[in-house]
Amino acid sequence: MKASPAVAVLGLGAMGHAFAANLLKKGFTVYGWNRTPGRGEDLQNQGLQLCNDAALAVEDAQVIIAMLTDGEATQAIIRAIAPSCPQGATFCQMGTIGIQETADAIALLASLRPDMLYLDAPVSGTKAPAENAQILVMASGDRERAHAAQQVFDAISRGTQWYGEAGNSQKMKLVINAWLIAMMQGVAESMQLAKQFGFTPDQLWETLEGGPLAAPYVKGKLEMIRRDDYAPQMQLQHALKDARLALANAAEGTMPMMDNITHLWAQAATGGLGEQDLAAVYAWLDNASRA
Repeated sequence: MKASPAVAVLGLGAMGHAFAANLLKKGFTVYGWNRTPGRGEDLQNQGLQLCNDAALAVEDAQVIIAMLTDGEATQAIIRAIAPSCPQGATFCQMGTIGIQETADAIALLASLRPDMLYLDAPVSGTKAPAENAQILVMASGDRERAHAAQQVFDAISRGTQWYGEAGNSQKMKLVINAWLIAMMQGVAESMQLAKQFGFTPDQLWETLEGGPLAAPYVKGKLEMIRRDDYAPQMQLQHALKDARLALANAAEGTMPMMDNITHLWAQAATGGLGEQDLAAVYAWLDNASRA
């Protein structure tokens, strides 16, 4: 049996925290770093070695997970850690940062550390699936050199889908998130109509349940709406970022609905709902209907 690689998790927000927690449960040595202090402290008694400098976090890590906000932050962390990474380490970029941004990050790592492997590996799934190791890793890059990373992916996910050349995963991630965002807008608008007609979220789900439209994702969002509780699984502001990335990479005029959604969700975000779950767009529509 192969020894588990030591892992550094850079970015201990909802997803990075879940990755670190699952790796610790599986017996991995895990180092952690977060830009703002305090994140990850709850995992220290489970063995997380929390560092106040990203360069220190990667010194002994064979696999480095970056779960950061955007391409700019990702490139900044590559520059910061490149001198400190072990020879031949694997850098796994697991956030949604964009297509050109990924190409730029790949080129940057290659220029600074040609011995290292860059894997583009965003995930399908949000906070709760990540905590339960039920996300799907969408990986691309040199699979033949990815044995250590695959051990990590196996520990934090329900499986890995490979998409060939590094960077292809970002493309599929934008497709998946465009679908998710469109679905959420449909749920919010349909539930607005249901409420107008006197139906509850439970009644809407009972009508869907057992049929081809009964996606578990929809059930979870209807439950949030029923409870009027939008504790974030995926923050609305992050979904808005992904919607804009999808539009920026789509042929002009091919995503008119996504264009409309970005305008609406931008209003909801600036209206104070940016850090709430994206299901909070329902509350935004509900408030607008009363204005």
